[in-house]
Amino acid sequence: MQELRWNPLLGTYTMVAANRQARPHLPKGDCPFCPGSGKVPDNYDVLAYDNDFPALSLSPPDIMPHDGLYSNKKAFGKCEVILYTPDHNSCMSQLSEEKIKKVIELLAERTRALSQNPKIKYIFPFENRGKEVGVTMHHPHGQLYAYSFIPLKIKTELDNCKAYYTEKGANLFDDMNSEELAFGKRMVYQNDSFLGYIPYFTDYPYGIFIVARNNRGKLTELNDVETADLSDILKKVTQGLDGIFNKPMPYMMCFHQSPANSEEYENTNNYYRFHIEFYPALREKDKIKWYASSEMGAWAALNPLTVEDCAAELKSIINNL
Repeated sequence: MQELRWNPLLGTYTMVAANRQARPHLPKGDCPFCPGSGKVPDNYDVLAYDNDFPALSLSPPDIMPHDGLYSNKKAFGKCEVILYTPDHNSCMSQLSEEKIKKVIELLAERTRALSQNPKIKYIFPFENRGKEVGVTMHHPHGQLYAYSFIPLKIKTELDNCKAYYTEKGANLFDDMNSEELAFGKRMVYQNDSFLGYIPYFTDYPYGIFIVARNNRGKLTELNDVETADLSDILKKVTQGLDGIFNKPMPYMMCFHQSPANSEEYENTNNYYRFHIEFYPALREKDKIKWYASSEMGAWAALNPLTVEDCAAELKSIINNL
């Protein structure tokens, strides 16, 4: 079964994809993402690979339609794996800035291509790293989901930013950037194009945001200098995260960009901003920051550590790289 089921309580869709039960889980044998596996080219640099167990498809199966309170629709969209390198034992923090730049350029290329389909409404690149966040393949990779709807968290961000702009005539991300620069103690790293800080409100102890300084809504809007600066800050941030506990930090890395093909959200650069949100999964070396009942069941976030202390620790590590 593969379909989208409408949740009337939250006003969004749940993806149902029973086919994903068959996907491999941390296989100990040959890696399908390594050259020579027969699944990928014998020689590649970076690669967009169609997910073998997709939740969304450009040719989704037919469904038994429901009308009324419970409704559904075909699981239209696209799920891709973004392979960073053929080196099975590498990771984002170990890649060269030039290689990270190629990953960013590939994500921008796939964003541009998938946006050409008018049914695609949102394109979401992300990386799950580490078994603590549910990784099923250790080979260094990210993913990209192209949805036929705007996911609820993104929609909430957009709506709040739009309301802020209507009320104050200002871009919320500009004001956040200014606030964090002025306060300073939550700033971790910055370059000419991007700021890296752990926001005042974040729910993960080391939950750094990377935010564009300029009015850029999508990866496709970054110029060559900004792309190079994004690769610089991504490498520094991931190196810093790995240095906190002197071991690979498990994390979720989520690229938030403007929607595609949306009449509801036009001219988003006036009020929204391309940014990356990190959700590092550890609060101590061997203790997981769980997203438990309050967080999941009530959306009432709880951060067990002080943001300013975490930012100072992460900044010190990056400054000493």
